[in-house]
Amino acid sequence: MKTAIVCGAGGFIGGHLVKRLKEEGYWVRGVDLKEHEFGMHYADDFVLGDLRDPRVCEALFDRHIDEVYQLAADMGGAGYIFTGEHDAVVMHNSATINLNMVEAARLAKAGKIFYSSSACMYPEYNQMDPDNPKCSEDSAYPAMPDSEYGWEKLFSERLYLSYHRNWGMEVRVARFHNIFGPQGTWTGGREKAPAALCRKVAEAGNPGEIEIWGDGLQTRSFLYIDECVEAVRRLMESDFTGPVNIGSEEMVTINGLAELIADIAGKEISLRHVEGPQGVRGRNSDNALIYEKLGWKPTQSLRAGLEKTYAWIEEQVKAAEQV
Repeated sequence: MKTAIVCGAGGFIGGHLVKRLKEEGYWVRGVDLKEHEFGMHYADDFVLGDLRDPRVCEALFDRHIDEVYQLAADMGGAGYIFTGEHDAVVMHNSATINLNMVEAARLAKAGKIFYSSSACMYPEYNQMDPDNPKCSEDSAYPAMPDSEYGWEKLFSERLYLSYHRNWGMEVRVARFHNIFGPQGTWTGGREKAPAALCRKVAEAGNPGEIEIWGDGLQTRSFLYIDECVEAVRRLMESDFTGPVNIGSEEMVTINGLAELIADIAGKEISLRHVEGPQGVRGRNSDNALIYEKLGWKPTQSLRAGLEKTYAWIEEQVKAAEQV
């Protein structure tokens, strides 16, 4: 039986990844500061621990571990990342976690280690045109991420790749592009655009009105969680180190995303544009490299993923209203 550690198992992507690994027959140890708030309790062993403490990281390796998935980070949506108010804690917390985990894995002679980077590490100057953003893997330098969160991701990519070069560690690095789906944060300030808009539409009347940050013409692509986990597993099973994009090429404006969710909900929703953090003007995954190396591309539409996500968030909203 293969063994795996999932760091950040109490979070959205980590919870889904633990479930997938268990379905594949792995023995899985999850670790996080908190348990999964939506009941994704599939790990054989779950450690409530702070990965900023190197002793916690070292204690995870009390047996041989074949695969480590390092997803733990101090993160959130635009309302958390782009205000500038959390820059110091985001950089300190996430960098400390990565420094601790890669060294603990090296000392324990773990098998492979996966690091989840982010599309936020791409240069802002290539993402000014909402209709033609450039996010191919080779466009990362000269570096100029749009946030300190992105700078930390870029640093940590280089950290893991240096351990690969200097210590021969089997490293895999992927750059996630806006992963969404059920069992993720949907309220409280750290939620990302799909969840936030699903919540706003679910809470609105019919007809109703919701707020959009900025003019809504900024573009993004969004990848459903099951697609993300599939791509991660393919990368880990491959001989390709990366970095490689894991995302969708189905680009949409934020206005268009809101209108699509309203259509799924069967509501007439008007959009009111207000000031708010937005990030870059345009971002879209470039999947040429991952298709070349892994033969992978997303298999379902944005709408299909949003239908499942909206249904789940609508349930959460209704349950919260009854409390």
